[in-house]
Amino acid sequence: MLLVPGDPLNPRRDDPHFAAQAAAARSAGVPVARVDHDALTRGDAVLRVPAADDAVYRGWMLSADQYGDFAAGLEACGVRLRTSADEYRTAHELPGWYEALRPVTPESVCTEGPDLADLVKLARGLGGGAGVLRDYVKSMKHYWSEACYLPDVLDDAAVERIGTRFLELRDDAFTGGFVVRRFEEFTGAEARTWWIGGRCVLTTPHPDTPDDLPTGLDLLEIEPLVAELALPFVTVDVIRRTDGAWRVVELGDGQVSDWPATADPTTLVSALF
Repeated sequence: MLLVPGDPLNPRRDDPHFAAQAAAARSAGVPVARVDHDALTRGDAVLRVPAADDAVYRGWMLSADQYGDFAAGLEACGVRLRTSADEYRTAHELPGWYEALRPVTPESVCTEGPDLADLVKLARGLGGGAGVLRDYVKSMKHYWSEACYLPDVLDDAAVERIGTRFLELRDDAFTGGFVVRRFEEFTGAEARTWWIGGRCVLTTPHPDTPDDLPTGLDLLEIEPLVAELALPFVTVDVIRRTDGAWRVVELGDGQVSDWPATADPTTLVSALF
């Protein structure tokens, strides 16, 4: 069964952002049910979902705690999500997957919590050079110079200033702790790869660059590391470094990863079901 958010303005209809995926599922004979995204943590979002042994959510991002509540509510209705709450957290938060993918992703260090003194100390641990700031789930890359890029991780004042701005922008959405990733030079567009049961089944453009799919993608080194995580449904965003190596910039749970507007949703539905 496919679960999608209902339209906030008309709960009897699918959320327009996911309507094409829901239509593709119905055309393929896959049952589709709607949930109220805004009510997921209130306990009444799943009351109208029929029982199912295998359900996949395709919807807006949820925190790991919200997803845990969602999974528990569905379980009470006789619905089992393909991705457990623990599996969702592993994919959704960088510390869950970083060690497994360490050889193919920029070096990273993490704090626990939003303490700026911890951030400054953490950044210095990279030993110098530029870094990229984020929390466990998200960067503020659209505020690159003011809340994301660290020109020198040893510049304590700059790290604290950028960390402060990051906290202001993330506000209540700040998750887990700070993460500082070593800056690497990339070239070309990102590709979004879609993995089911540890196997790459689809490659699409990244939603930020829906008309630009890089060529020559090589997952030889990446594939066994993703497979070892043994997660049911994830996306892995990859990009070519200037030396030619393909690098992982993000791993996320596939249920809340955006589908590019230029890609056919039928291919995703066929891969999932």
